[in-house]
Amino acid sequence: MTTPAHTPPVAQTIPAALHAAAQNFGTAPALADGPVRLDWTELLEQVQDVARALLARGIQVGDRVAIWSPNTWHWVVAALGAHYAGATLVPLNTRYVADEVVDVLRRVDAKALFIAGTFLKRDRLAELRATAPDLRIDTVVVLPVEGPQEPASDALNWADLAVTGASVTREQALGRAESITGDELSDILFTSGTTGRSKGVLIAHRQTLSAVRGWTECATLNSTDNYLIVNPFFHSFGYKAGIVACVLTGATMIPQIVFDVPTTMRLIDQEKITVLPGPPTIYQTILDFPERSEFDLSGLRVAITGAAQVPVVLIERMRAELDFDVVLTAYGLSESTGFGTMCRVDDDAETIAGTSGRPMAGFELKLSDAGEVLLRGPNVMLGYLDDPKSTAETIDADGWLHTGDIGVVDDRGYLKITDRLKDMYVSGGFNVYPAEIEQALARLDGVATSAVIGVPDTRMGEVGKAFIVRTPGASLTEDQVFSYATKTLANFKVPRFVEFRDELPYNAAGKVLKRQLREENS
Repeated sequence: MTTPAHTPPVAQTIPAALHAAAQNFGTAPALADGPVRLDWTELLEQVQDVARALLARGIQVGDRVAIWSPNTWHWVVAALGAHYAGATLVPLNTRYVADEVVDVLRRVDAKALFIAGTFLKRDRLAELRATAPDLRIDTVVVLPVEGPQEPASDALNWADLAVTGASVTREQALGRAESITGDELSDILFTSGTTGRSKGVLIAHRQTLSAVRGWTECATLNSTDNYLIVNPFFHSFGYKAGIVACVLTGATMIPQIVFDVPTTMRLIDQEKITVLPGPPTIYQTILDFPERSEFDLSGLRVAITGAAQVPVVLIERMRAELDFDVVLTAYGLSESTGFGTMCRVDDDAETIAGTSGRPMAGFELKLSDAGEVLLRGPNVMLGYLDDPKSTAETIDADGWLHTGDIGVVDDRGYLKITDRLKDMYVSGGFNVYPAEIEQALARLDGVATSAVIGVPDTRMGEVGKAFIVRTPGASLTEDQVFSYATKTLANFKVPRFVEFRDELPYNAAGKVLKRQLREENS
């Protein structure tokens, strides 16, 4: 067997990875969003056209380009186009109100903004103008996420980009893309803000690609896969483990604009979806969907989930009832490029259900004396935007990232997240970890999901309060919850209060906003 004289270098930038995808996968499907179908060659051309328009508008290497829009094919092309032009991508949470967006745009000094046109009865551009009439951004591009709309008077429309970029040749855009190095910033993702003002996390191209490669290897993602990206693109789960993962492997991207169970079922059926990562709530709602049997879900192959609480019973049902071949749990955070630990395909069911896997993508893992999970490696963030104090508090002098999560590590190096440091409460002198209680409640018939917090108590200091969402049609009572908890948990762990709700408050990553629950009960 002969070997090639020269092995192509591993891409160190996202534009280089896109070039490799176009060369390796060519006319294979890259992106499918309703009637819009692009192969890898066509996707590269569309990305170059966006980059040409940005260059024509004066975007320089390192300038910040923001996107405030839901999951559509425009987001993919705009994001990759910003990278291609050498800009740093700043994804904006679609749940932000205008004040929050203005704050981020000013903090990053955004030179360009891709913004959704009217969507779900919200005119985001009008909101921005009303909130901050003095805000000046050189280039604003309106994305027609709900089809053609009236042209914006003082902004570019998506359809205008080809004309705008006509003065810049494709070769000039290519030159810009090839000038970028792996050490340039690929993005600034802002933390969810569940513990206060959000922080901007600085990540380089080489880090994004290195971490995503590790994820795709564990996930067994490949060019035959059809990947339904339900996770929002503004989050690392949708952007990095979604868009970038597909660029690296040639898997086909199918974005879903808003999570809606019937639409998700239809897409799985019609688009022959094989890969469906997401937070635990997505799988729970699919399992509980009354008309599930009416859709062909047999193509599903890979599910990857993770959170402080991934009930064992949920993993069991995903394998048994949704027939996933690969069900993996993983753990990461924005400050570690979105990744950290992950199970492997050959792990046994107990390991996959009970842990978040072992380190991947070059990470080291250890626990502090207090049980806090620490990560170290080449893919730990460069730091927080304009915040050296918080950076120093989060990354210690030895390079260990302090995650704020509590966990245990077994003798094989597998991590189990038991809770958040801030979620732990002390009841009668005993440390109580809500995730343990939530795991127990997940096995009680009638419980769809739950969240437990500590609330003030004059005698015990704090006691537990459980917020429970019932499964459809269930008539679960407080007495039944107390009876079950008393039989399965030590007395100091048994919640003293139960409140049933129609839904729990979640952030975009699918994690319960416990801070909001605590504020409501303070």
